[in-house]
This record gives sequence, C-alpha cells and structure tokens, in this order.
Amino acid sequence: MNASLLDDLLRGVAIETPPRGLAGKLKESEKEKRSLIVKLGFDPTAPDLHLGHAVVLRKMRQFQDAGHKLVIIIGDFTARIGDPTGRNKTRPPLSPETIKQNALTYLDQLSKVLDMSREKLKVCFNDDWLGAMTFRDVIGLLAKATVAQLLQREDFSKRYNEGTAIGMHEMLYPLMQGYDSIEINADIEMGGTDQLFNCLVGRALQEAEGKSGQIVLSMPLLVGLDGKEKMSKSYNNYIGLTEPPHDMYGKAMSIPDTLLPMYLELATTLTAQEIARLKEDLAADKVNPMDVKKLVAANIVTQYHDEKSAEEAAQYFYNQFQNKADEEKSYEPFAAAQIYEGAQELALLDLCARLCPQESKSQLRRLIAASAVSVDGEKLTDPAALIKPPVDKEIHFRIGKRGFYAIIS
Repeated sequence: MNASLLDDLLRGVAIETPPRGLAGKLKESEKEKRSLIVKLGFDPTAPDLHLGHAVVLRKMRQFQDAGHKLVIIIGDFTARIGDPTGRNKTRPPLSPETIKQNALTYLDQLSKVLDMSREKLKVCFNDDWLGAMTFRDVIGLLAKATVAQLLQREDFSKRYNEGTAIGMHEMLYPLMQGYDSIEINADIEMGGTDQLFNCLVGRALQEAEGKSGQIVLSMPLLVGLDGKEKMSKSYNNYIGLTEPPHDMYGKAMSIPDTLLPMYLELATTLTAQEIARLKEDLAADKVNPMDVKKLVAANIVTQYHDEKSAEEAAQYFYNQFQNKADEEKSYEPFAAAQIYEGAQELALLDLCARLCPQESKSQLRRLIAASAVSVDGEKLTDPAALIKPPVDKEIHFRIGKRGFYAIIS
C-alpha cells in the first residue's frame, strides 16, 4: 500500500471511522485487485450545489484519480422525506416535479469537480430500490434498529427532550440511507461531519447482512460567508458552483478574515506546503488578509471557471469596489420608462425595490438606514426621498455592497 497516497486521501478528513479503516480498505483493494466503491448521496432538495458540497466532492475526486469508482446516489426517494439532520422541525415534502428538476441540475454541477466518465462514476437513483420495497421489506428493515439507537441522534434526542414532534417517517431516514450502502456494496461512504450517524447506520446494516462494513470518512463543514452557520442556501451564506465569475469572486472577498485558514484548507487547490506557509503568515501578521483573500477568490474562480475568468473577475472587483474613479465602474442599465412607468417621481425605497426585486423591502429599508444606498455618489438615508427620472443623463445607484445600477433616460 502506498503510504503517501494514504496520507493524501486522509488529508483534511475530520473523522475516520473506524480509525485506520482506510488503510485496511486500500490493502483489501490491492489484495482483491479491484477498485473500491466510494459512495456519496445527495437529496435534491435545492437546485444549487455550493462550496460546502465541494469540500466532499474534491475529496471524492482524489479517490477517482487514485483509480477507485464513485457511486453518486441521487435520493429521489429519500428527498420526499428530507434528511432531518440538523433540523428542529419536520421538513416540508417536495413535489416529484421539483425533485426531478433539482436532480438534473445536480448532475450538471457535479461535472464542475468530478470526472463523469462511466468507468469512473456511476449515478444511481434510490427510488429504483426503495420505491420497489413491499411493506414486508420495510418491516424487515425496521427490525434491524431500535428506537433507542435512533434517539442517539443529536437532533432527534434534542427534539424529543424539547417535546417537538418527530415524524415516524423521519426516523426511517437513516435506515433508508443505510440501505443504499447495501444496494451498491459500498466500501467507503463520504459526507460531512453532520452525516456521521446516517453513514454509520449503513455500516451497521451491511454487517447485519454478513457483509464487510463500509468505512466512513467525514469531512469538516465549511462555515458560510456569515462566519457563523455552515454554508447553506437556506442561510444565504453560500458561493454556488455555477455562479458567474464576478459574483463568485466578490462573494469570496467577503469571507471573514478569521475563516481564511479554513477556506485555504477546504476550498482551494493550493499545495499543503503553500497552505501551511500562508496560515503561519496570517497567524504572525506577516501578510495582509486582503491579499490572501484575493488569492483564495482567484483560486476558487479558476477551479470552477478558468484562469482568464479569475483575472477578469479580479479586475472587475478592483474597479467596482476599490477604484474610486466612477467611470471605471460597471452599472447594470435600466430604461427610465421601464422603472418609472410614467410616474413623475418615485420614493427611494420603491426605486430600490424595482432595481433589485430579489431583495425584500424590509431588507432594502435596512440598507437605506445603514447608509448602504447611494445615488450619484451621495448616500441617502430617507426611504421616502423622492427622485425624479433622469433627463438626458444617467442616474447611478449603488445598493449594498455589490449592487450597481444605472437608470438611463
């Protein structure tokens, strides 16, 4: 067994269960002259994958490059329940149409990180086997676990102690995820540290069937741009894998300084030596965090787009946010007739709502109060301030950190 390969595959792994389990699986692979089956499951509950997902995907790519076979489980059946991990209430069910559409977008986005060739990756949908189960099969699966075992899950025990409802279907979820491992004969299951319980259920079910249990490699959870919660679309603190280069770079530049060591380790392709040096320099105040942030942002854009896009995004960021010359900035244009719709004047809040309809009025009101909205370079703090449409000129709006708009006569 190649000790250097083992070290590379374990680099960044938060929990290896059981300890030294990967070394045993690699020896088994060599002895039996076969590739290991490395499993990762996704429930298509949202359409976008982000850098938090990519922490695990990048580790999966390492296994591909080492000659092992990935099996991606698209949980089109389990998504109907929704993984209760980390939730304090039952997840609302999704429609079959939404699940199918999300699943299709996942497959497109996986290609950003993984080699999608058939010999290196197989995609399965767990409705193929879970949907075919009879009630007798379900009872047999339930018989392999106890309520006490399932209540060991932190989120279940917390909800139980607080008197918050736990649906019986939710308690089935870990067993269904575990059954996926039996179906594909997984050697390794990957996931975030929050998935450890579910993955270990798969190992237990395999062993109960007399099979060699999968090992579990749990990756750290990437903290989102808010610096508090794990990266998630629900918290709006994420960088999506398919976002445009300018947006991706700009979001990366908003990473809190305290999270730079984590992002260097989990989100970049820098070498271990480069990361160690930068982390040491940050700790010793030998480097400006802004410079490291630019390095991280460029690396992220290069990974999911290309080097030229990263260079253009860096220049765009400089022009928009660091260069004081107004003529260098790019403003998204809107025709005055489109925005004003014949009105002689509009309140600032209403104008902002029409320019960025993706933001709620309450959020826009907060931005105005915080002096985060300017008109032709002048910060305005009164949401009721009346602004007339432009005549033979443009009006430039800046809304928040990244919103630049021009109303053209």
